[in-house]
Amino acid sequence: MDLGLAGRRALVTGGTKGIGRAIVTTLAAEGAHVAFCARNSADVADTVAELAVHGVQIVGRSVDVADGPALKAFVAAAAEALGGLDILVPNVSALAIANDEAAWRVGFETDMMGTVNAVDVALPFLEKSDCGSIVIISSVSGREIDFAAGPYGAFKAALIHYAQGLANKFAAKGIRANTVSPGNTYFTGGVWHKIEQDKPDLFRAALALNPTGRMAAPEEIARAAVFLASPAASFITGTNLVVDGALTRGVQF
Repeated sequence: MDLGLAGRRALVTGGTKGIGRAIVTTLAAEGAHVAFCARNSADVADTVAELAVHGVQIVGRSVDVADGPALKAFVAAAAEALGGLDILVPNVSALAIANDEAAWRVGFETDMMGTVNAVDVALPFLEKSDCGSIVIISSVSGREIDFAAGPYGAFKAALIHYAQGLANKFAAKGIRANTVSPGNTYFTGGVWHKIEQDKPDLFRAALALNPTGRMAAPEEIARAAVFLASPAASFITGTNLVVDGALTRGVQF
């Protein structure tokens, strides 16, 4: 299937590790020009260099998405550098699991406002596209109560609601908005890798919940996100795509 991404322009927040890195790589491999940000400047530079093999335009910047003005400036500058935007993928999460005030605040500023601020600046550019698309990375923790209940789960649920509102509001302008809710996703240096090392009992318990007997690879989540973002998914909007290997048991109507 041709996803129709060649020459399209995409922006991804959190593009140097895990799911975000896999999304950036998949978009570039499909021929899309990509802008991305992450906090660590060395990781940004390494990612830009590694993506050069795809022969597309790559724009990378060191940005903390919890810094609203910095994020807004990056989105505007990236859209200008790419000559517009067709796709926005807000991906960054603070992974705020604790249930104290600090966790609620950082989760709100990073997960929620890091998404809202990026969308607000990107919308005028997406309106000019003939295939404007927003894909927000949520989580299965947004649709069921698990060990991440609290700020992480609450804001992931809020992002699903937010995306469906965007889908309804901007459908007439040709902008689609969807969410992807990954299940447990394992990669070196990621959350589950660290849990495996530091809390092996929790890791074994979480792994046992996966009927497939394993966790997802970032590339498996990225393929779903990139499909939803692409013109090939032109009539899919307002949906929450769960990619969890049958981990969750609630029926999604």
